[in-house]
Amino acid sequence: MPATVTDPTGTAGATTRTVTELADGRELIYYDRGAPPAGRTVADRRPLDAAVPSSEVRLDPLTGAWVTIAAHRQARTYHPPADECPLCPSRDGRLSEIPAADYQVAVFENRFPSLAGEPGTHPGVPAEEDPLLGRRPGVGRCEVVCFTSDHGASFADLDEDRARLVLDAWTDRTAALSARPGVRQVYCFENRGVEIGVTLAHPHGQIYALPFTTPRTARMLDQAARHRAATGRNLFEDLLAAERSSSRVVLTGEHWTAFVPFAARWPYEVHLHPNRRVPDLTRLTEAERAEFGRVYLDLLRRFDNLFTDPADGGRRVRAPYIAAWHQAPVGEEAEFALHLELFTVRRTADKLKYLAGTESGMEAFMNDVAPEDAARRLREAAPAAPLTAPAAAPAAAPTAPTAPTDGGPQG
Repeated sequence: MPATVTDPTGTAGATTRTVTELADGRELIYYDRGAPPAGRTVADRRPLDAAVPSSEVRLDPLTGAWVTIAAHRQARTYHPPADECPLCPSRDGRLSEIPAADYQVAVFENRFPSLAGEPGTHPGVPAEEDPLLGRRPGVGRCEVVCFTSDHGASFADLDEDRARLVLDAWTDRTAALSARPGVRQVYCFENRGVEIGVTLAHPHGQIYALPFTTPRTARMLDQAARHRAATGRNLFEDLLAAERSSSRVVLTGEHWTAFVPFAARWPYEVHLHPNRRVPDLTRLTEAERAEFGRVYLDLLRRFDNLFTDPADGGRRVRAPYIAAWHQAPVGEEAEFALHLELFTVRRTADKLKYLAGTESGMEAFMNDVAPEDAARRLREAAPAAPLTAPAAAPAAAPTAPTAPTDGGPQG
């Protein structure tokens, strides 16, 4: 049965969550600021068959990394015309993944997931612990996060309140997915632009509930352990302190700092950290959550101001990007630090950074833009009302999460 749950904190403009189902049993959640309007629980009238989980993860014996095999995704929707977008609301007789006629933020289970189901729900996918041919069922969950019903918009076009609503959705889903059986890590991210490989133009992101710790996170945890053993201190706290005093800071707020990392891999790469170390989105305070929208939108708009095409009258060339939230794996919260890594594959208005021989073949990045120059360019690319608040010292101890919760199973 559909259920509507209100943020119990009672903060201004509290977030509400309305949980319902699509025709094939997949979960759909609408997030609204304030009371949800009528029509949030309209039925999905499409004739869809329930999907059966079929993916698996295989262990690379040379690196210890897990690789997901999901052959069914070859049939997923690929660059549909705007009037057939599956992420737009259902209107004028055209049925989509969103049955309602409008929405603010919507999250639903991907129809073509790389990972799905819980342990024991993958018929025909064996678990083999062979050291050379190890495999497991691809348990987990893949969700789509629609930032707005406006097909022609982008995250950078949202206002601060809508950005906060998206943050609430990310936080709520992180809490729910982290508690699912078999889930090791929750990864929220956005891909924007065909240059990145996006197949749906509607402004959206994704959330993966993974059955393993990702290779990049595993390397970070290993480095953090080495740093703790050598210094007795936390790696992320020391790194943020060093970067905040460097020439690579792009912008600062009272609770957040954005900087180009010393060893940036991408032409324009920014890491956004809360000034107080927390392991994941659920541990942010209300003050940190309230400032996020202003800081993040400022940062995205700087990326949009980076490139212009002189051959086309100075037309602005939007930067394709990946925005990736790094959160602690389940049970490994002690040393990790929540942060967002934002980067573009564009290095000039008419040139892209391709992952060629060294990057793809050896995972050894080579950057064509000096990180200090990238930081300067991003500072100069400030939007009309840039963020200028000074940085502040780390805040006090963590408080309870403020995202909406319901105290029981969803759906």
